[in-house]
Amino acid sequence: MTQNRGGKGAGAVLGTATAATGLLAGVWFAYVCSVMPALARSDDRVYVQVMRDINEVIQNPAFFAVFFGAPLLTAVAAWQHRAGRARPWTLAALVLAVAVFLVTSAANVPLNDALASAQDPTAARAAFAGPWVAWNAVRAVLTTAGFACLLRALTVRNAR
Repeated sequence: MTQNRGGKGAGAVLGTATAATGLLAGVWFAYVCSVMPALARSDDRVYVQVMRDINEVIQNPAFFAVFFGAPLLTAVAAWQHRAGRARPWTLAALVLAVAVFLVTSAANVPLNDALASAQDPTAARAAFAGPWVAWNAVRAVLTTAGFACLLRALTVRNAR
């Protein structure tokens, strides 16, 4: 019996979605284990200025290609694999990717915007640091789980 593998090019889309999701998980993880702990050692003025700089420079084509590409490619992969063994894994990954997009849009970006316009570094840091770090950890967990789902989708897709 032949298993539906999603059609022509579906493996490439799934593989690219997996790679993009893994890269995004790595970005969030880097903040969890290095960027934010290092910044926590800084005084308020330095903390706020560095986060402002990071929030400005991360808005670049390479990051946006991964940030928007990962959920888009995952959606395409879910559609392409809708009739195969990878279906539950691609759908789970898509739900997780949408959750990451929503967390970023509803929590992290508004916190970044508030930090960008704040006048008092001490008050800005106090309002920003705890919530941003917590929501970033949520993104890291969700994206890593999505990456694991996509890896599983690749595995079951290629199983004979």
